[in-house]
Amino acid sequence: MSRFPTAAHAASWTGICPGNNESAGKRKSGKTRKGNRWLRATLVECARGAVRARSSYLAAQYHRIARRRGDKKAIVAVGHSILVAAWHILRDGGSYRDLGPDYFDRLNREHLIRHYTQRLADLGVAIPPARVPAPA
Repeated sequence: MSRFPTAAHAASWTGICPGNNESAGKRKSGKTRKGNRWLRATLVECARGAVRARSSYLAAQYHRIARRRGDKKAIVAVGHSILVAAWHILRDGGSYRDLGPDYFDRLNREHLIRHYTQRLADLGVAIPPARVPAPA
């Protein structure tokens, strides 16, 4: 992996990283560039298979992005994550460690509690204030 100094260089060569066409603060296009079509197609197929595993970080990432941006953009994002993970594994010689399907929930726990409490209040459901124990 010494050919690519960072994982971002590998993603750019593959053509699976988002573009950044911006002028005067206005974002014009985020289209991905043309890269190695064989590796890109392989990563997209791997991403399709990875999101089928229900209890994995990649599936959680897919569902989180697909809800806002759609299926194809979410698949490309998961393919990008697979490539970055592969770059680190090949460079460091380690093994893959899945972060788990609840990674994003653990990351923003307090924000989610506030959001869903407010959402229930908007729907007319009264929730008494209670102390929520911190996860162990």
